[in-house]
Amino acid sequence: MSKVDYSLAGYKRPQLDAPNGEKKLLLHSCCASCAGDIMEALVAANLDVTIFFYNPNIHPRDEYELRKEENIRFAKKLGIPFVDADYDTDNWFAKTKGQEHEPERGERCTTCFDMRLERSALYAHENGFPLLTSTLGVSRWKDMNQVNKCASRAVNTYDDVAYWDFNWRKSGGSQRMLEVAKREEFYQQGYCGCVYSLRDVNSWHEKNGREKIVRGVKFYKDAKLKLDNISK
Repeated sequence: MSKVDYSLAGYKRPQLDAPNGEKKLLLHSCCASCAGDIMEALVAANLDVTIFFYNPNIHPRDEYELRKEENIRFAKKLGIPFVDADYDTDNWFAKTKGQEHEPERGERCTTCFDMRLERSALYAHENGFPLLTSTLGVSRWKDMNQVNKCASRAVNTYDDVAYWDFNWRKSGGSQRMLEVAKREEFYQQGYCGCVYSLRDVNSWHEKNGREKIVRGVKFYKDAKLKLDNISK
């Protein structure tokens, strides 16, 4: 049996149909690298998509601004409206207090997903978006079931918002995510986003004889962009 080519070169997108025939949706995005292929898929399906960027977990502020600006850059290229939500990082630290040493995919991640998806669902409710989806589950480092459970709780507050739990990893989605990131020369972050994930990743690097993460300098195709060029 021949292997299906899911690369950008050989891939032909199948028809993507949103639940209940909806055409308008809100996409919660965590970063351009995770969102790139999803954004292209939604545009190709002629869906009326808006990006909602709410990620108060990302640390420090210059890292947050860099990831946000990369996402804005690609949204402009595709003609997708972009909503820049609050960076209420103090609220995030307050909610995750006592969970500083939880492992990846642990209770701190649940708290983090709950916070971000609850805010996304509220925005969808207040602004007439009947459908919400997210990039949070596309990374292989995340537990998609964990993300979907948090999202389900978030939208259950409202009668007029549903969550689209589409598996964006399937049919080569993870491979295309990387190919789009390389093609667009996105910023290649080396950790999930929060200060605790940065700590734990660097600890693992140190134990395994690897260099610690240097933020803001690693781009696909070796493109360079200094943090001081990112608007504060």
